[in-house]
Amino acid sequence: MTAELRADNLHLWRGEQHVLRGVGFVVSAGQCLLVTGRNGAGKTSLIRTVAGLLQPEEGRVFWRGEPTGVDRSRFHSETYYLGHDAPLKGDLTGAENLRFGVGIRRRFLPDELRAALARTAASDFADRPVRTLSAGQRRRIALAGVLLTTATLWLLDEPTTNLDASGQELIKTLIEAHLAAGGIAIAAIHHPLELDARATTRLELA
Repeated sequence: MTAELRADNLHLWRGEQHVLRGVGFVVSAGQCLLVTGRNGAGKTSLIRTVAGLLQPEEGRVFWRGEPTGVDRSRFHSETYYLGHDAPLKGDLTGAENLRFGVGIRRRFLPDELRAALARTAASDFADRPVRTLSAGQRRRIALAGVLLTTATLWLLDEPTTNLDASGQELIKTLIEAHLAAGGIAIAAIHHPLELDARATTRLELA
């Protein structure tokens, strides 16, 4: 079945706060859903719920027509979640982080690693320990990891965090290329991300 993500009537509580109130959407291959809203509106909670990191009190998430809970391993193999903080170990170099972190998911050739680092302009500092890198450099390493996973569904929480103007343009370029290749992206954003309107839908959380 063609790649499609659907959320139906998602309700999520955090303590006494009703964070998600009947949220629903459909995103198909080649489309990006931009999730907007004030701080605390539930953008991160929605991304984490779709990823399976939070369980809603009501509602379900469907991938390729089936609830994601039916075959979680398949869903996770086609999905990559990138949160606020890049999932990198400080004492390893950027390249080592990708070899081990992405290597758990799939085998890849050295040329693939070099190409991903070059595409995110991270080649010059990929052999330095991550603890010595700036937040923006760590973000570029993490984005190279997103490319290496070859995941169909990208779940991005504030993807432009810690990136300068060139980094923000990079995010736009990477997402648009991913959509053109038939991928799907959901991005929770606080700052504008001007993607091709023909492939973009928006969901504003109150």
